[in-house]
Amino acid sequence: MQLIGAGFPRTGTTSMKAALERLGLGPCYHMYELFSHPEHLARWEHAVHDDPVDWDRVTEGYASGVDWPFSYFWRDLAAAYPQAKVLLTVRDPHRWYASMAATIVRQAEMVTGLDEGAPPALRRLSGVLAPIWKDVFDANGAPDEKRAVEVFEAHTAAVTEAVPAERLLVYEIGQGWEPLCAFLGVAVPDTPFPHLNDTEAMHRVMADFEAGRTPASPFETSG
Repeated sequence: MQLIGAGFPRTGTTSMKAALERLGLGPCYHMYELFSHPEHLARWEHAVHDDPVDWDRVTEGYASGVDWPFSYFWRDLAAAYPQAKVLLTVRDPHRWYASMAATIVRQAEMVTGLDEGAPPALRRLSGVLAPIWKDVFDANGAPDEKRAVEVFEAHTAAVTEAVPAERLLVYEIGQGWEPLCAFLGVAVPDTPFPHLNDTEAMHRVMADFEAGRTPASPFETSG
């Protein structure tokens, strides 16, 4: 494990996954892995339910990770892999909330309100994501904007306080390759920084998953 993403979903994590993989820090874990590899749910169930966790098993096959469930466990992962750097992706908190309301909130409402007749795959997904959502926002459903922004800003403060400055990069998508490459000690690519549409990608993935189809990867056209 070389890099631990500590940022919330909807902070450019789709683009960041593509960027890190282009820089040689791949594969990079992302929430999309739970949709395309539902067998990975077993990796996270122990962590979510406070059982003893073998982080090498959870992260097996990956050199970095961003987005939930990975970034939710940033403290545990930073302790388990003290040599790994920590990347905190951020954005304007009100714009972040608007993006959350358009995507993740719908997903949260879906996975926290399941009944016993829901498909087994959805119930298992709920078992991993619903506890994270409830712990972060202290709510089963969608928080209002004021509460969500408070949580976002408190998270940013917690990460920057806990992680030594030389180990941490606070990064906003749009800053380009230079600060990220300087932080990682790698050369700047001669290709543009990837900019994937997180909202469109999430809607496609959720529609496929709800329909029982294997979701198409949003990274196939990450030019």
